[in-house]
Amino acid sequence: MDTIVLKARGKINLTLDVVGKRDNGYHDLRMIMQTINLYDTITVKKTKTPGIRINNNLAWLPKDDRNITYKAAEKFLKEANITSGVYIDIFKRIPVAAGLAGGSSDAAAVLVGLNKLFETHFSKKKLMEIGLEIGADVPFCILRGTVLAEGIGEVLTPLPSLPSMHILLAKPNISVSTASVYKALKVDEITKHPKTDEYVEAIKARNIQFITNNMDNVLEDVTIKMHPQIEQIKQDMLEYGALGSMMSGSGPTVFGIFPSRYKAAVAAEYFKNQCGLREVHVTSTFCKAKREGKRRERRKFKHEN
Repeated sequence: MDTIVLKARGKINLTLDVVGKRDNGYHDLRMIMQTINLYDTITVKKTKTPGIRINNNLAWLPKDDRNITYKAAEKFLKEANITSGVYIDIFKRIPVAAGLAGGSSDAAAVLVGLNKLFETHFSKKKLMEIGLEIGADVPFCILRGTVLAEGIGEVLTPLPSLPSMHILLAKPNISVSTASVYKALKVDEITKHPKTDEYVEAIKARNIQFITNNMDNVLEDVTIKMHPQIEQIKQDMLEYGALGSMMSGSGPTVFGIFPSRYKAAVAAEYFKNQCGLREVHVTSTFCKAKREGKRRERRKFKHEN
């Protein structure tokens, strides 16, 4: 096999809490992360010519070592002691700098793809260790699913998969610097924290009402002060029938959980046509258990036939 094509899925935060700040400037987090079905398409090819070449469908994205997928490939090849070259093609659908881990997911897909292409048989744990050197969200993007993330985001505890839920993403026509948001955050002034432990129990009990009613992100106060339109988008989603709405990550993307795909699509048209938002997507939660069940069924079918 010389070529592999992968789906690099985005994520949303159902909760995001900052519980402390380390001496090195990093923040300690407790958050529940959820993979969604909006994805970038990543094509990875072996090449006879040494080196890493990158192409993507957004002309303004870097194609050199400033690109996170370049860094992922570079670290993997070094770790595996591989001198062959690779070509990476990225077709972006996940909004960039949006709080949806698009870049981290692309890097994760490259690590997974190279592991298969070169048959290096690195474990998922090993890939996640390599990924952590690239970015705090990369290990989660390798693991995927519904996960409690702690530490700087690298201590991951898988949770039961959520039932499929209809998600609307609406990104204001702005970009937000994650570093600037965390720099402006005053940890000792946070007065309201997410009910993380109760939220974990609600996920285990499949209590959708609690899940949609108790989404909470302590970074919202910081980012909304910088960009008040985020709060307006949240309120508009609720008025259009969202069961719950929140900013993902450090923003600026707002997501809503809707009772039906139809209601999410109606709201999407409002944000596109009335609000002029360029990046609006209707998607759903990614059910890891269902996907793994289908894989087992395919393997069983092949074995029996």
